[in-house]
Amino acid sequence: MAFSTSSDNDEVLGEINITPLVDVMLVLLVAFIVTAPLLNNAVHVNLPKTATTAPPQQVKAVTVSVDAQGKVFVDKRELPLALLEAELRARVAVNKDLALNLQADEGVPYGTVAKAMAAIERSGVSKLSVLTANGG
Repeated sequence: MAFSTSSDNDEVLGEINITPLVDVMLVLLVAFIVTAPLLNNAVHVNLPKTATTAPPQQVKAVTVSVDAQGKVFVDKRELPLALLEAELRARVAVNKDLALNLQADEGVPYGTVAKAMAAIERSGVSKLSVLTANGG
């Protein structure tokens, strides 16, 4: 160690010793290189081979349409509005998870659509989608 007793040399050393910083960084780098392969939690498994099966059958949703003249259609078959509830009750009896799509012409009076929706609700249908056109 050298001590300076001379007061005429008052220079301040402005250098930073980076050797300890480099040592710490190298130790961290080695630690990450060693531990990185251990971070993979995947378990490699050879899965058994089986015969291909068909996917579960999707039941198509029933479509109820109301045209501009107020006529009601169930899957493209015209039906009087008074018989809509009975028709849907019969279909709900066969399939309790019946999905229904309702589409109505924009020119049809709201009262006709409201009557159709009331008949759908009374029939026990719990999955109802109201279809609209895209765009503006």
